[in-house]
Amino acid sequence: MRNNMTKQLGVASDHAGLELKRALVAELQGRGIAVRDFGTDASASCDYPDFAHAVGRAIESNEIERAVLVCGTGVGMSIAANRHAAVRAVVCSEPLSARMSRQHNDTNVLCLGARVIGAGTAIDIVDAFLDGVFEGGRHASRVAKIELS
Repeated sequence: MRNNMTKQLGVASDHAGLELKRALVAELQGRGIAVRDFGTDASASCDYPDFAHAVGRAIESNEIERAVLVCGTGVGMSIAANRHAAVRAVVCSEPLSARMSRQHNDTNVLCLGARVIGAGTAIDIVDAFLDGVFEGGRHASRVAKIELS
């Protein structure tokens, strides 16, 4: 895996994604990747939008450029994160979609479902997401059309 980011990778989870997030953080930090954890750090029930919005605000303010969010399915985190204009979040359950989302859609937030995939698959998906580079070209005009005027 190559790390083509210039800033810390944001991570966050709700209670359902906490253990997977911890495994991802340990793996990434072990590889020398700087990680900024936006929470949760407790297994008590909590609300995923709080953490998705914290990450969305950090992307909007250019504190981080990419993030990985984990909840039970990844869907709730994706919906909440995508409420932020600067965020293009995607739920992935396999590496190809993660890589293609970076290459063709310039995604900046990867959402994972802890109840859907295991840690090994999650690492493979994160690797594909972090390795992916936006191709631009014909894809740039398509990404530009995502924004509502």
